[in-house]
Amino acid sequence: MALTPIDIHNKEFSTRFRGYDIDEVNEFLDQIIKEFELLIRENRRYEELVNDMQARIDYFSSMEDTLNKSIIVAQEAAEEVKTNAAKEASLILKQAEREALAREEEASRKEQLAEREVIQMLKKVELYRTRFRVLVDAQMELLNSTEWDTIVGEPPVQTVLDDKPELAYNDDEVIPTKHHG
Repeated sequence: MALTPIDIHNKEFSTRFRGYDIDEVNEFLDQIIKEFELLIRENRRYEELVNDMQARIDYFSSMEDTLNKSIIVAQEAAEEVKTNAAKEASLILKQAEREALAREEEASRKEQLAEREVIQMLKKVELYRTRFRVLVDAQMELLNSTEWDTIVGEPPVQTVLDDKPELAYNDDEVIPTKHHG
């Protein structure tokens, strides 16, 4: 069972001959209660900080999964466009060759047409490649954004715990003092 400030406050000690000064014991218990309450508040604050950091990690992990899926889809689409462009170019060239056997003039005209279509397809492939590069660059910018630095740049929770200030008491007031460790 966890010890609470109320448990400390309500603790009764039996008195014996030549025992401790009751007022000193009560004053010390009051100091312990104040310290304990402060530690409980700090612990809650750190738990909230940990929960916030975990939510951020979950968010960016989800974003990473989405980006990975987007990149895979884009790669598959690029491969499909490339394959289709190659098949289409091959069909156009075969058609031009067959017609060249029948009519030399017609074949020459159709060959030029096929070359133009190949160039257009290559331009489409290059355009898709450029769009894909822009998509990847945008994703990289997102990965290199300062939001990542904010998460990575914050000190770990243990460092925050090690750097907590010491406390001094003045009557009922808690006064933080600089920690010298």
